[in-house]
Amino acid sequence: MASATDPVLSVVVVIISDTTRVRAQSDDLAGCLDALGQQVDAPPIEIIVPYHENTDGVSTLRARFPDVSFVAVTDPEIAARTAGSREHHDALRARGLALARGALVALLEDHARPDAHWCANIVAAHRAGDAAVGGAIENGIDRPLNWAVYYCDFAKYQNPVPAGASQFASDANTAYKRSALESVRSLWEASFREVVVNGALRAAGRTITLNPDVIVYQHRSDLRLGSALCERFVWGRSYAATRSARLSPSRRLVYAALSPLLPLIMMQRIAATIWTRHRNFGKFVGAVPLIALLACSWSAGECAGYLASNVRKR
Repeated sequence: MASATDPVLSVVVVIISDTTRVRAQSDDLAGCLDALGQQVDAPPIEIIVPYHENTDGVSTLRARFPDVSFVAVTDPEIAARTAGSREHHDALRARGLALARGALVALLEDHARPDAHWCANIVAAHRAGDAAVGGAIENGIDRPLNWAVYYCDFAKYQNPVPAGASQFASDANTAYKRSALESVRSLWEASFREVVVNGALRAAGRTITLNPDVIVYQHRSDLRLGSALCERFVWGRSYAATRSARLSPSRRLVYAALSPLLPLIMMQRIAATIWTRHRNFGKFVGAVPLIALLACSWSAGECAGYLASNVRKR
């Protein structure tokens, strides 16, 4: 695995498997680290894994990947997290970003399997002046539930993603110029939220782009329907809570009332995206019943998030 005193690229990898569990599992992380260790024509890199102390298997991985920096995060807000939450993932990203030394800083999740040229393509893409380069995200496990979860999360990142300036880029596969991140550090120092950071960069006149050659594959090996439905609810609730900070109480109530329409809207958007990409439409059709269930769970979570935010604001 390439490393250097002064790395060109820092890669921050966050474990997301603990949304519904008391303890996080690091089973998927080994595959991600293996893929990073097999990069072709990679620049000098450092890999940082900020993790909650209630994570199984880290000691084994530390021995297997001695060049990786495993950082236990014990801040009170992290230590207090419980099953049924996800906000700590954003806090872990922030801790990893604060430790990064590379001129470029990339974000991944533990289930990601970067393409063999991922690092090299990030460096090539960043020769332009863009503040951030987001990439494509593909499904790597051919099971209906994996396709369903993948489409709910990342349909708009299926290749061919539209190359060039973008209003969005996923924290599951985006690389930033560290100088750009430092310019908005106050917005992510406690908790990194892609919508907030990317929005601030665009407002400052910086460009966020998508590049179809910067590819990772989603390998969520332990998916089960029950936990996937619970995860959708939690993530939908978290999304609504974040969004509510910018909404009036009356607008939050309107969004809560309209949330039952979300499954239909979400499925229409996913179908339109997959149809226009001319790939894997059959996989989408086969996963439709599961996508519908997951979308319903998300919409219930959003509704709960808007209502809870209204209660807290009183």
